[in-house]
Amino acid sequence: MRIAYFTESLFPHVDGVSRTLNQLFRTLEARGVDFRVFAPFVPDAGVSWSRRVRRVPAVAFPLYPDYRVSLPFAGGVAAELDEYRPELVHVVSPTPMAVWAQRYARRRGLPVVASFHTHFVSYFRYYHVAPLEELGWALLRRFYRRCDAVFAPTRAIIAELAGQGIAGVRLWSRGIERDRFGPQHRDERLRAELGARDDAPLLLLVSRLVKEKDLADLVAMHRLLRARGSAHRLALVGDGPMRAELEAVLPDAHFAGHQAGEALSRWYASADVFVFPSTTETFGNVVLEALASGVPAVVVARGGPPELIEPETNGLVARPNDPADLAACVERLLRDAALRRALGERARAGSAAYDWDAINGGLLDGYAALIARSGRRPARPGAEVSP
Repeated sequence: MRIAYFTESLFPHVDGVSRTLNQLFRTLEARGVDFRVFAPFVPDAGVSWSRRVRRVPAVAFPLYPDYRVSLPFAGGVAAELDEYRPELVHVVSPTPMAVWAQRYARRRGLPVVASFHTHFVSYFRYYHVAPLEELGWALLRRFYRRCDAVFAPTRAIIAELAGQGIAGVRLWSRGIERDRFGPQHRDERLRAELGARDDAPLLLLVSRLVKEKDLADLVAMHRLLRARGSAHRLALVGDGPMRAELEAVLPDAHFAGHQAGEALSRWYASADVFVFPSTTETFGNVVLEALASGVPAVVVARGGPPELIEPETNGLVARPNDPADLAACVERLLRDAALRRALGERARAGSAAYDWDAINGGLLDGYAALIARSGRRPARPGAEVSP
C-alpha cells in the first residue's frame, strides 16, 4: 500500500492535527506501509518519518500567522507523485493544496479520502462573520463530495455533517498514550507552588487561548465560583492571542503558557478537576489526556467531547454556553473529594479503550477496501493536473 498525504499541519508545528498525524504515521511505519507526506513544514530529523516529507511552497495564513497555505502547483509536486505512484490520496483539510490533490487523484484514477479535524465553520461567529456560515457549509459540501470516503473523529460530528448534506462519513477516532499521560506524573511540589490543597482543589484548563474555545464562559464560571465561596485554584496551560485579555480578567489564575512532554504530563496529573467549555471541538484530545491522567472532566454538551464522558462515571456534562450550569457541575466536584477520586479512577481505567494502533488499524482497513473496490491502479504518468 502506497499512500500520499496532503496536510497544512505537521510537526514541528504542534496542534491536534499534527499530533494525530504523528500517531498515524508511527502506526504506518510499524506496519510497514509506504507513505509520503506533502506539507509546508518538515519535522526535525529526530522524528522517524521526517524523511518521507516533501516541503511544499506556502504563504502565511493571515488570521493565524503560525499556519501556512500551501501552493503545490508551484513546486513540481505532480512529477514527484507520478514517480512515487500512490495507490490512494488522503487530504487533511479543505485547502487549495487539498483541492489540487483531489484533482490529481481523479485524473490518475486514484481513490481519494479526507479527514475532518477542525470545525472551521463554527469559528465564524466568534469573529463577527456568522452570515458566512451558509457559504462555508456549501464549500465544504462541494469539497467532501469529491472524496471517495470522509473520516471524522466522533459520531456527533458524523451526524452534524450528515445534517449538512455530507453523507456516508466514517468514524476514525483518536487514541491516547497511557504511558505518557497517567496519575504517576502527579507532582505535589507543583501543587504546593500553586497553593492547591484538599480544601482548595486545582481546576485545570489546557487549550489554545482563542475565542473559539468559549473562554468567555470559563471567565464567567470562575467568577460565579468565587462569588459562591467555592475555594479552588485555576490554572490555564496554553497560549494564544487571548492570553493578555484573560490575564487581565483572571488576576488570581495561574497562566503556565505552552507546555509539552513531561511538563505537560505533570500539569494534567496534578489537577483535581479538568474543565473544557469549548463547543467547537470535533474530538477533544485534551479531554482524553485529562481522563488518562486520572482526572475527572467537565465538558459541555456540544461537539466531540461529550462522547468521551459518561456522566457520573468519569466526569460531568454541562449545558453549552451556560456558565451557571458549568459552574454548578464544576462546583460539585470541587466540593466532593470522594466523588473526584472515584470518577478519576474510572476515567483512567476507561482510557484504555482508546488504543492508537487499533484505531489507526481501522483506518488502514478502510484504505485497503477502497483500493480493492476501485479495481484501479495508477494511470500512466505525465497527464497535466490543473491547479
